[in-house]
Amino acid sequence: MIGSIWDWIIVIAVVLILFGGTSKIPELFRALGRAVGEFKKGQMEVERELRQMITEAQSPVQTTQVNPQPVGRVTGSAAVNQPSNNKPSSSEIEELKKQVEELKRELERLRGQGQAQAH
Repeated sequence: MIGSIWDWIIVIAVVLILFGGTSKIPELFRALGRAVGEFKKGQMEVERELRQMITEAQSPVQTTQVNPQPVGRVTGSAAVNQPSNNKPSSSEIEELKKQVEELKRELERLRGQGQAQAH
């Protein structure tokens, strides 16, 4: 019986005229027009922000000069600051290499667990 959108619009208009009178129809369409305008304004703002984000993402990364910080070395779970003019000793380098290897083994073990759980 009621299949197209125009049939629904006619039914809604008749109901509005019967219950609200003819003075309420312009107010309804005015409110509807404001709502559509606000929607379009919001849509344009979102599109503008997206274009801006895309432009910023595509622009070359600007490098900023960073003040050099003292180099720290990790022992256990605490970081110890070391003066920037001192070079790490060979024993400290070896200790760091061991820690890196240990972290690599731990990472591989965790990856293996993750793959086993995925299957």
